[in-house]
Amino acid sequence: MSQKRKIGLLVICLTMLFSPLKSVFAVDPGYYDESYRNQFHFSPEANWMNDPNGMVYYKGEYHLFYQYHPYGTTWGPMHWGHAVSEDLVHWEHLPIALKPDENGQIFSGSAVIDWNNTAGFGKEAMVAIFTHAGEKGQVQSIAYSLDKGRTWEQYEGNPVMPNPSIPDWRDPKVFWHDDSNRWIMSLTAKDKVMFYTSPN
Repeated sequence: MSQKRKIGLLVICLTMLFSPLKSVFAVDPGYYDESYRNQFHFSPEANWMNDPNGMVYYKGEYHLFYQYHPYGTTWGPMHWGHAVSEDLVHWEHLPIALKPDENGQIFSGSAVIDWNNTAGFGKEAMVAIFTHAGEKGQVQSIAYSLDKGRTWEQYEGNPVMPNPSIPDWRDPKVFWHDDSNRWIMSLTAKDKVMFYTSPN
């Protein structure tokens, strides 16, 4: 068997091994009644999670994104897990929203509704603004969804903000400022907070 074919079979096996992880814990309707399972605080179906990100309300749903390692119980390659709720108590788990790519892992950030289509992604696009952490250092990137957060596209021009040689340059929080007709971003910069503006 050729080396190329062996690698292909390995990729297929790994895909089969990891792809069911998302649903293995969801098929048991009683998993949320496990001993020691939080009942009023959100928890993922399985594995490691950290801080919440990108909370946003849209068309009757609260969206919760969170730092997530879907393949282990310790800190690992960061993804954005995703869940929605109508009351902030009962949550529906959705597929992972953002996964690591060539720009790095998905660190913290925020999400907004682009009501005026300033970015040009589409009417009422849900836009995630987050830190990519990888070989280029910590850079800021965006992704968008046109179906109420069910599927996501990373912006082809990522990162939208390259690192200005500042360590710990991360965790963007963004909101629309009506008076100036611009987006405002606060960004952690080691021991400071920096502010940026953008029309789109």
